[in-house]
Amino acid sequence: MDTMRLVILGATGSIGTQALDVARMHPDKVHIVALAAGRRVDDAVRFAREFGCKHLAFGDEAMRGASALTQLDDDVTVGFGPAAVAALTQLDDVDIVLNALSGEAGMRASYDTLKAGRILALANKESLVVGGDLIMPLATHETLLPVDSEHSAIYQCYLGEYPREARRIWLTCSGGPFRGMTRDALSQVTAAQALAHPTWNMGPKITIDSATLMNKGLEVIEAQHLFDVSTDEIRVVVHPQSCVHSMVEFVDGSVKAHLGVADMRIPIQFALSYPHRWESPAAQPDFTQMAPLEFIDPDIDTFRCLALALEAGHAGGTLPCVMNAANEVAVAAFLDDACRLTDIDATVARVMDRMGGEAVESLEQLEEIDARSRALAREILKRG
Repeated sequence: MDTMRLVILGATGSIGTQALDVARMHPDKVHIVALAAGRRVDDAVRFAREFGCKHLAFGDEAMRGASALTQLDDDVTVGFGPAAVAALTQLDDVDIVLNALSGEAGMRASYDTLKAGRILALANKESLVVGGDLIMPLATHETLLPVDSEHSAIYQCYLGEYPREARRIWLTCSGGPFRGMTRDALSQVTAAQALAHPTWNMGPKITIDSATLMNKGLEVIEAQHLFDVSTDEIRVVVHPQSCVHSMVEFVDGSVKAHLGVADMRIPIQFALSYPHRWESPAAQPDFTQMAPLEFIDPDIDTFRCLALALEAGHAGGTLPCVMNAANEVAVAAFLDDACRLTDIDATVARVMDRMGGEAVESLEQLEEIDARSRALAREILKRG
């Protein structure tokens, strides 16, 4: 097999660093061409030197004068700002782009990757939540490979099947650290408590989204686009053991489930190795040692973000963009101790109500709606 030439966007985050683990285990199969990061210059430079990358980009312009950059060889190109990050998708010597950027900022990079005819390993769910109507027409079954553990599981369950014979997708979630809490109790939790996810090691934004169940709502909308199904054909189920990563139910009553240990390196590696499978750095499962498996309906009265996301998914158009923008602002405020956890869904609901939705026309339109939604969310949070 030829070596896969890889660009990692978000190289210093959770997904990016685990992708580097995969590359370390398979140096004969993966050659890292370029890395993008936000502000972690020291880590990015260290990774670039380790893997011999010739291209680096930092989303934050303020990193331009970082002292660690002097450690790079003279032939390494370094860019700054969102445009420089997106430009890595257009390099000539690239086969696949792993988009692990956080939030709406990754949408244009996903669009540009597919437009350039490269394979997109997608770990940025907002790309499809916000821009799915524009991105999916550029994709095929083999050029857009999902990295989220749930969507990778569903993708693999569909392999060898006729999609029209599927009845329903069962989308699993751990339930987060606050499963079983009342609404009043939820309003008192701290950011430190919310960041203590019981199963997965993730970045702060996605960890908070998991605590509110917004992450699962975003995944419902992402699954709609990836698998061409309606919101009503996706059922969210809380599965605290995080062993079953998702399931597909077919019209004859058969259900295919994807099971395994909770290690993101498995879906990351599958996106890089498809249609093959490689030896994994993850631990091997021992089904005799697993706890009994539970499947529980989510409490959408307490965790209202999920209900709001389902509403946005039903409506479609630009409403998911509005919802996502408001959520990103509110999550950032919560992480800064500027609001309560329950203020996140309250803010999202008010922004969705005020902004409404319309048909999706262009990336520029979505970026403008995103900006207006963020400004409105900040105004609502400031007023309290």
